[in-house]
Amino acid sequence: MKSKKITIEDLAVMVQKGFEETSKKSEMEAGFRDVNKRLDRIENILIKQHEQRISRLEEALAIK
Repeated sequence: MKSKKITIEDLAVMVQKGFEETSKKSEMEAGFRDVNKRLDRIENILIKQHEQRISRLEEALAIK
């Protein structure tokens, strides 16, 4: 296998690209966390609404 000579400039470019990729992943993970928080809130609201509907139905059936 031939060894390729790498200059300091080449190495600097490679390191910079690595940092950029890491930054992009961190931004994407933060975005997913935000979306997950919003979905959790929506889910909790829907669960509460369903519980209230079930309670009202149970009360209505118990009266009759």
